[in-house]
Amino acid sequence: MEKAVSELEKAASEPAFWSSAADAQRKMRTLSRLREDAQVWRGLESQAESVDGLVTLALEEQDGSLFETLALETAELREKLDRLELRLALSGEHDRRNAIVAVHAGAGGVESQDWAEMLVRMYLRWSERRGFQGSVLDTSHGDEAGIKSAIMQYTGDYAYGYLKSEKGVHRLVRMSPFDADHARHTSFALVEVLPEAEDGVDVIIDPNDLKIEVFRAGGAGGQSVQKNSTAVRITHIPTGIRVSCQNERSQYQNKTIAMRVLTARLMEYESRERSKEMDRLRGEHVSPEWGNQIRSYVLHPYKMVKDHRTGYETSDSDSVLDGQIDGLMGSYLESTVGRRARA
Repeated sequence: MEKAVSELEKAASEPAFWSSAADAQRKMRTLSRLREDAQVWRGLESQAESVDGLVTLALEEQDGSLFETLALETAELREKLDRLELRLALSGEHDRRNAIVAVHAGAGGVESQDWAEMLVRMYLRWSERRGFQGSVLDTSHGDEAGIKSAIMQYTGDYAYGYLKSEKGVHRLVRMSPFDADHARHTSFALVEVLPEAEDGVDVIIDPNDLKIEVFRAGGAGGQSVQKNSTAVRITHIPTGIRVSCQNERSQYQNKTIAMRVLTARLMEYESRERSKEMDRLRGEHVSPEWGNQIRSYVLHPYKMVKDHRTGYETSDSDSVLDGQIDGLMGSYLESTVGRRARA
């Protein structure tokens, strides 16, 4: 890391380095990240040397208080190493970025729409616990309950790195609250996760390639339905990618949010076309139905949440649905480190 820092600093001092603003910005972000990471590891090295010296002193003095201090120092060192082990899984090109998450109800009608809304709440609760700023950018409400789809943004260091573990189909098994017979139902929802693009750096959009339409926002009725045409739909003509937003009260705000989502989707599209690494960015886009789920949440006849990719499971489904999903995330991210090492 320090060698790379030195090389980048030397390159940045050359006039030609700034000939391409976009390329220079990418390299400067890399330089900043490498400096920070190298500082973390050097600090850990210093702490390890201190613990090593404490071991020698404790053995020489046979002082009980020194052994207690050594135990605390060692535990702290181990905890830091565990966190850095997980950090190895967050070394992808876009892992440090903000994330845009889309949740879509799958097969199952109102059941799946309610399940999709439960997932939105789970991720918002998780972001609160982890100190990320989560917000819902757009929502398409269900006809009876729940949501058909929702788009959210999560802001914070490594938001995309953590949330990329959630992309795929999520399956729920429970006693239906919408069934008069209280029969057991299985529902599906699809979660998409995209790294947020940097405007004017990752993707350059020609305004002539955009078709922008405005329409009246829909809602549950009454005052929630806008009388003015504030909702915005933007279509990128060359790719056919279409996004819309109607949550905000002004047309300008909705257009800004729609462009943010469109840029992220275009970055994903261009990356897929350029490198064929779609799995790295969002996972294979599969139909939200039987046989494709990455995780199952069982609430009846027993309680269990199981990640089918890693085998990690917990019986505390209530806590998981309340946003305590770090164990599930961590097991997946750590498994990706092992796969990369074997590759």
